[in-house]
Amino acid sequence: MVERIPEEKIEEIRHSVDIVDVVSEYVQLKKQGRNYFGLCPFHDEKTPSFSVSPEKQIFHCFGCGAGGNVFSFLMDLEGLSFQEAALKLAEKANVELNLSSVPSNQHKVKQHDLMIEVHELLRKFYHHLLVNTKEGQEALDYLYSRGFTDDTIDEFQLGYAPNGWDTSLKFLTGRGYEQTLLEQLGLIIRRDNGTYFDRFRERIMFPIHDQKGSTIAFSGRIFKDGEPKYLNSPESVLFQKNKLLYNFHRARPSIRKKQFAVLFEGFADCISAYHAGVTNGVATMGTALTDYHIQLLKRNVERIVLCFDSDEAGKEAVLRAGEMLQRAGLTVEVALVPDGKDPDEYIQKHGSDQFIHEVIEARQTFMAFKMEKFRSGKNLESEGERLSYIEKIITEISQLQSPIEKEIYLRRLADEFSLSLEALKQQERQISYRLKRGMSARREKNLNRFIQKQDKKLMPAYYNAERILIAHMLKSVQITALIQEKMKGYTFHEDDHQAIITYLYAYYESGQEPDLSHFLSFIKDPHLRKVVAEIGMMQIQDELTDQELTDYLNHVLKYQKLLKIKEKEAEGKRAEQEKDYKKAAEIAQEIVQLRKTL
Repeated sequence: MVERIPEEKIEEIRHSVDIVDVVSEYVQLKKQGRNYFGLCPFHDEKTPSFSVSPEKQIFHCFGCGAGGNVFSFLMDLEGLSFQEAALKLAEKANVELNLSSVPSNQHKVKQHDLMIEVHELLRKFYHHLLVNTKEGQEALDYLYSRGFTDDTIDEFQLGYAPNGWDTSLKFLTGRGYEQTLLEQLGLIIRRDNGTYFDRFRERIMFPIHDQKGSTIAFSGRIFKDGEPKYLNSPESVLFQKNKLLYNFHRARPSIRKKQFAVLFEGFADCISAYHAGVTNGVATMGTALTDYHIQLLKRNVERIVLCFDSDEAGKEAVLRAGEMLQRAGLTVEVALVPDGKDPDEYIQKHGSDQFIHEVIEARQTFMAFKMEKFRSGKNLESEGERLSYIEKIITEISQLQSPIEKEIYLRRLADEFSLSLEALKQQERQISYRLKRGMSARREKNLNRFIQKQDKKLMPAYYNAERILIAHMLKSVQITALIQEKMKGYTFHEDDHQAIITYLYAYYESGQEPDLSHFLSFIKDPHLRKVVAEIGMMQIQDELTDQELTDYLNHVLKYQKLLKIKEKEAEGKRAEQEKDYKKAAEIAQEIVQLRKTL
């Protein structure tokens, strides 16, 4: 069981962390007015509808309805319990909890920490062997010959795995780690006879880190004869290549500062580029770009520069990755490395300055890259191939969002082939219309959802009045008491609204003061938390006049009375059908009295 965290400690945590700082670790936020906005981490979107209020210490997404405080943000995003979220925030805020018991999943936490501990220890061991021993001198000389400096070697904690069959095995078991754990992590391999040997031998070792900077795996590069060139740790609970971007933990501050990320195909290119001054570079780990990679990037930046190998395979990879990134709403640019070289080779040959100026700063738009890519290998002297190429490019141009971009590339096409700009524009409009008519079922479904969402905003007067009253009640104990008195036993028509004010009555009766973030922790129902966060984000006047209060209450009570009148009317009709005219007359009189109260 988890020991209950005292309420005063919860309050200390809540006052010690800023929701903007916490959310910024997952979402790229931009200040607009009093709030911050970004792309929602809970659903896929291209236009920011996710809002964070530093004043109220809450978040709300106007797209999917997610909302809450800093605790519920972590709970919803990482699947944590309240206790686990509180423990994580306490660590961030340096709040001492002094709990005698720990989470029930302690064994999982301990096991995870133990796995990290093994990798961290082995990283230090490999690095020591590289920079401080004669055994590692040959590997160190090889790195120097490839342009690596002592600073780069130290920054990336490069190391050396010696040629012995069990050097790492003896080192780790000598520190008390079990062979079964080391085998599970892929650091050692079991022979048929039950003995073990090191996975990495006589290789230069590149530590691989997670988003927090903890070592979770290794990649070993051969520097003599032998295969494979690179040998990676096998995938484990720590290391999953499709969810990992190499160097992300180190590059993230620079990515946010420069407002773009450079994506490489491999970590060797990433390290060389970092040494050359590209501090905002990350790399995939020998896998194709995945949706998880894209979402990770999207939370931090809006513009991605692809810097892959410039051979045909590299260009095809640029095309695939660029299309995926563009569909996700990111701006894509391409930094082409000349002469068919990879970034690492280019830097070794031409130096850092030339790489920065001739490759990174000379990057082109994704559309310009596609124009070059699609004409490659075509005989444009042939009328058929020329027409095919032009139609392909116009189709690509028609999918651009910016009219200015469309104009630029259509002009370029017109100048290149001496064509009429108006004719190209007409062709582009026809293709664009055809593509729109062929809208996919998914897009139609999303459109319908959007329309339905807009329709929901046209709610009846009582509904909006209830929400405005709740918004004021969240800010004032006095207004809450006044509304409670004037309702005189009536309830809000919306069940969610009635549940919220019932919570609010109990919250204030327990002696609490108005505090939206605190009240969200008081509510246990996740759905109601979202509704409260949405109402809390409403823009209302600071003061509620007596006349406004009366008008809003009248809307609520009037609707209740209208429902009562409808019930009585139906009851009266039944009485008439049953020939009970006396009862029908009594009901008619009741309806008259109810109408007078309106």
